[in-house]
Amino acid sequence: MQVVVTEVAATELQKAMKEMGKEGEGLKILVQPGGCAGFQYGLVFQKSPEEGDEVLSAHGVPIFVRGEMAPLLDGITIDYVQTLMGGGFKIDNPNATSSCGCGQSFG
Repeated sequence: MQVVVTEVAATELQKAMKEMGKEGEGLKILVQPGGCAGFQYGLVFQKSPEEGDEVLSAHGVPIFVRGEMAPLLDGITIDYVQTLMGGGFKIDNPNATSSCGCGQSFG
């Protein structure tokens, strides 16, 4: 299982963790039913992995992925992008057969 987190995204994650008092926690990547393309991503901070989670690391940020979600998330790239509307995390998923315009859901 491989998840790429760009250096910019890792910096923004660490900044967010510090601002929220979550330093030392990891990033849990979720896949949930919903969104306009069938599934949607979720990113939450979590103290430690849960049973069944795969544990990865990127630029010093622990990454947790539920084992059964690994096939849907293997090879994703998480980046942080700035636009005129503000900044946010963007996920590029090579496993997605379709995605919506907002980049928050996939099928």
